[in-house]
Parts: sequence; structure tokens; C-alpha cells
Amino acid sequence: MFDVIIAGCGPTGLMLACELRLHGVAPLVVEKEAEPTEVVRSLGLHARSIEIMDQRGLLERFLENGQQHPVGGFFAAIPKPAPDGLDSAHAYVLGIPQPVTERLLTERATELDVEIRRGCTVVGLDQDDEGVTVGLADGTRLRSRYLVGCDGGRSTVRKLLGVGFPGEPTTVETLLGEMEVAAPPETVAAVVAEVRRTQVRFGVGPMTNGAHRVVVPADGLAEDRSVPPTLEEIRRQLRAVAGTDFGVHSPRWLSRFGDATRQAERYRVGRVLLAGDAAHVHPPTGGQGLNLGLQDAFNLGWKLAAEIDGRAPEGLLDSYESERHPVAAEVLVTTRAQIQLMSVEPGPRAVRHLLSELMDFEEVNRYLTEKLLAIAIRYDVGQGHDLLGRRLRDIELGRGHLYGLMHAGRGLLLDRTGRLSVAGWSDRVDHVVDSGDELDVPAVLLRPDGHVVWVGDDQEDLRGVLPRWFGAAGTPPTADDLVRDSRAPVPG
Repeated sequence: MFDVIIAGCGPTGLMLACELRLHGVAPLVVEKEAEPTEVVRSLGLHARSIEIMDQRGLLERFLENGQQHPVGGFFAAIPKPAPDGLDSAHAYVLGIPQPVTERLLTERATELDVEIRRGCTVVGLDQDDEGVTVGLADGTRLRSRYLVGCDGGRSTVRKLLGVGFPGEPTTVETLLGEMEVAAPPETVAAVVAEVRRTQVRFGVGPMTNGAHRVVVPADGLAEDRSVPPTLEEIRRQLRAVAGTDFGVHSPRWLSRFGDATRQAERYRVGRVLLAGDAAHVHPPTGGQGLNLGLQDAFNLGWKLAAEIDGRAPEGLLDSYESERHPVAAEVLVTTRAQIQLMSVEPGPRAVRHLLSELMDFEEVNRYLTEKLLAIAIRYDVGQGHDLLGRRLRDIELGRGHLYGLMHAGRGLLLDRTGRLSVAGWSDRVDHVVDSGDELDVPAVLLRPDGHVVWVGDDQEDLRGVLPRWFGAAGTPPTADDLVRDSRAPVPG
């Protein structure tokens, strides 16, 4: 029996598999496609996803394969600069095609000995009190303690589970592809600049691989959006929207996407959970889709691992849904709003003009930017200090940077007092004594995903919080344990 079967080998499924392996859980990833896709649906990582990679020691390999871009201009493509002093050490967008992100996460999963089986299509599931039986198209039956559907917007797992997927159907469709362009670069740039004055859902731009990425509104809705458009359809729409087809030829891949906005009614039914596009779909405006899925996996991994290990406190696994469902619901609202703001109709264009003026106010620009970057998220972990529920940015410490201490995916007590202890939980929580100046509170307790769940300097108060997030204490602490151990290990 496997600990977890993950259906879907995209960024969400791979990130979840890597998180589970950090905690000794053995996942099996099954993917219906025999080979990784070359389709570039996502072009980059936002600040919170970049932070996640940094927290797990993966950022350098991503930086080597990507390009940093300014944050400004991403909300509904309204050209405004990023507000000053964003609360992140990574206040930029990392341009990196989705296939590259998948390749890097696959490499990391391989390093962690994650088993990946391609060409395996899930066609059935049946769960009981002990686990889940997963049926594959070739007749194979697999058994696991849990199943997580990370298998996209048309999720088979979600459908087999019978979970509703309410929302709004597609109203506008966009054609997308990579291809060669015969027109001179200066002609392409001039035409694109003119068209985008009114049609911001349009674009033709060079890729690092020598091809051009073409994005153009479709003429109506396809009967089956899973069928890619033809090159002639792309040419026809380019001529209709831009007055020229730029001499496009030799497509590397073609695709289409809509603006459907839907969210699963539940993220968990018994031993089966949903994450990423299987749990929510929305327009790609602002580039939040892949990022939202990565962040789902980051929230779920340590909680599911604790459940499998038998150390999860009551309600911990259910907190995945209670925390992530509202986040996705808010993303659906903002992406739908952005689609409206990108319309060529007079009414939405008037609203866009007004919002553009409002974004000249620092507070408005900051609010919208932080929502898109997912750095303003605050989970409900209780009342108290303003830091509670928020992720802590990568602050500089006397011994390095905070995120450098979190690569192992454990909890962390960052202690400026030198008087505290995590005795009884030291197998799950690292204790780092550091007097860095950037932290202006005595101590903070961080979950494995970097969110703050305790602030203070009282040992008894701390001991009351630790079980809520990390389960019951192990070996009962002695009196000496309650005195800070100056030899507390520093995570690598």
C-alpha cells in the first residue's frame, strides 16, 4: 500500500510529492500523459511562489532558468509601477515557462526518490475506512491510504468523487500558441503596441527559444475546447484583430483557453482531496493559476504527512480546506474582475479608466498588487498579534537568512530571548536562537509553510500552542529541557 497516490504530474502534484517526501511519506504520482507537455500555459512565478522555492532550497535552480521582471502592470494589464516597499525579499515576477517549472520540480522529486508513473489514466476510485483503491485504465488497481486529485480542471478524481464544481461557464475564448513569425521585429512591435491600446487580450512576442508566443481572442466559442485550434484559425483571427497575420508559420504547439470560473464545493471527502486546477479554475489574467496550485500543495503537504504519521492534531487536515478554499474564492473574484476590465466594450473600458486613476493612489495599488502576489494572505489561527496567520518574509538573521533554515520543511521557533524551548516537539520543530534586528518581537513559532502561529516570550503559552499545530508532545520534557539548549541544531 502506498501512503498517498497523487493523480497528476503537473506543478501542483509534483510540489505536493516533494513536500510529502520531506516528511518521510512515500507518494506515487500517476499521470495519464506519456510525456511531459510542451504547452506553455503559465509564464512565471509570483512572489509567494518564489518564496516557497526559497524556503525549500530550490530557488537558485529556478533563478538560473528564469528571468526577473518588475511586478508592475500585472493587474488586468493596467500599466502601473509596483508600489514601494512590498513585504517580500522577492518582489519581482520570475519569468519561467511552465514546462521548465515542471522539469525542475520533476528533477527535485527524483532526487527525493518520488515514484512517477506516466501513461496511467485514473478511471475509478473506491474508499473505505482504511484507504483508497484507485483503478487505472489498463485494469491495474492500486491501494493507498490517501488520494489527492491534482489532475486539472477536467479532474477525473473530482468527477468520480461526485464533488460539485459550480461557477460560471466560459463566455470568451482565447487562442494561444508558439510559432515562427516572418514579419520584421519592428513591424510586430509596432502593430502589437497599437492593437493593445484597446485589445489587451492580444499579444505577439518573442520567446527565448526563438519562436513567438501568439495570444489572440477567438471568434466565439469552440464546441470542444480540448481540441486545439488550427494554424489557419490563428491566422484568421490575427488578421481580424490586428489586420495582419505576421506571416506566422511552423507552430510548435497550439491551444485555446476560456474564462470559466468554477470552484469545487469541497476539497476533501474522506481520504480523497483535491488541489490545484482540480479544485478551482479561473481566467489566466494576472498569471495566478499555477501559483495558486503550488501554494495549495505547500499548505497541504505537511498536514497530510502529519496525518499519515499519526501525529496530526484533530482538525489539522481539515484546515487545508478551511484555509485554501477562501483564498481560491477570492482569486476567482479578482480574475473575473480583471477579465471584465480587459473587455473592449464601452462600459468595462470606462471602469478600467477609473480604476487606472485609482491605482495612482499608493494604497489602492498596494492592495491590488499584494492580492495578486499572494503575500497578503492571513489564515485564521486565532486572535492576537498582527503577525498571526501571516507568512513571515525572508528576514536577515545573525546566522544567515530565515528561509535558509526552513529547507527541511519542519516547524521553526525563532527565538530572540534565548529562554524558550520546544522540548517534546524537537523531532518536528527546530529551535533557533538568533538576535537578528529585523524581527521586532521576542519570538515567533512558524508552521512548516512559514505562517506564524504564535508570538510571545512565555514558555507556558508556547507549550499551549505547539500541540495545536504539531500534535502531542513526544518524550515528556524534564526541568532541564525547559531551559534553552544552546546546542539546538541549526537546520541545513
